[in-house]
Amino acid sequence: MAIQSSGKKGQIFSEINITPLTDIFLVLLIIMMVIAPMFQALDQDISLPSVNTGQAVDEKEITVAITEDAKFYVNSAHIEVKELTEELKGLLEEAKDKKVVVKADAKTRTKEIMKVMRAAQEAGYEKLTVAGEPLSKTQQKELENKDNKDLAQKPEEIK
Repeated sequence: MAIQSSGKKGQIFSEINITPLTDIFLVLLIIMMVIAPMFQALDQDISLPSVNTGQAVDEKEITVAITEDAKFYVNSAHIEVKELTEELKGLLEEAKDKKVVVKADAKTRTKEIMKVMRAAQEAGYEKLTVAGEPLSKTQQKELENKDNKDLAQKPEEIK
């Protein structure tokens, strides 16, 4: 049986009744309000680290750069991992606050950064900062090009 509107015979009332739609949305809202605190309870076991605001890295500090293929550079000079501790010991006098800054590529493995940490600790450094930005591809190529130029110059020095 259709509802007639405004007294005209034969016309059907065709407006949408939104009451059932509103009821469904209210039920969904209540369900979400009940479930939401349960999701928060799961995150209570996680203690998030405190984050310091970004600080600029002083160019005068001792910097160890690590490329994604595990090549080490101390103050832009290529160095082997075995020589890292000795090199850092040699630069300890120049180090301000006995601090080392580590710049690592985003794809560098954590074990490579740990090698720098161990070497810095053995060399006598007291602070280690891991820079937040990874090396860009351009910076990696510049370091590798500088390394190649240094290798090309070393044979001349030996003669």
